[in-house]
Amino acid sequence: MIHPEPSTLEGHGVRLEPLDRKHRDGLAAAAADGKLWELFFTSVPAPQETDGYIASALEGQQKGHMLPWAVRDLKSGEIVGSTRYHDIIAAADRVEIGYTWYAQSRQRTHVNTACKLLLLAHAFETLGCQVVGLRTDNFNFRSQRAIEGLGAKKDGVIRYHAARRD
Repeated sequence: MIHPEPSTLEGHGVRLEPLDRKHRDGLAAAAADGKLWELFFTSVPAPQETDGYIASALEGQQKGHMLPWAVRDLKSGEIVGSTRYHDIIAAADRVEIGYTWYAQSRQRTHVNTACKLLLLAHAFETLGCQVVGLRTDNFNFRSQRAIEGLGAKKDGVIRYHAARRD
């Protein structure tokens, strides 16, 4: 049985830091880079919603079904987004990777691939996961292409799995 615990993951030009309230200003700035909260299919918080976003992620961590990180670009030192394990099923040695978003200026850069590599390696090699899923919204075509670019296989579409802001 896996036991995911907050830990720092670093490599390939990024550092995944266990999400903390100290990341508030950096996350708000990253979300403002492109007004990402305006995309109906994302979980990106508007700058004034960042505290609630962090609180919700940390509550999920406390309950044992999420493990959230803030993403830091090591070259600039800036927080550029967030990602997490979610729908953790410890007894099945399973996690999903999702709730991932990056500042618009970091999209289509090394950041996403680097983060996924760190998360997948940690899941399989450190935690001992048997299954790792990647989930994105049905309408987030850019994210779907990025996941396919990693070599992932599309297993299907899950409808109505989460409430949207719209």
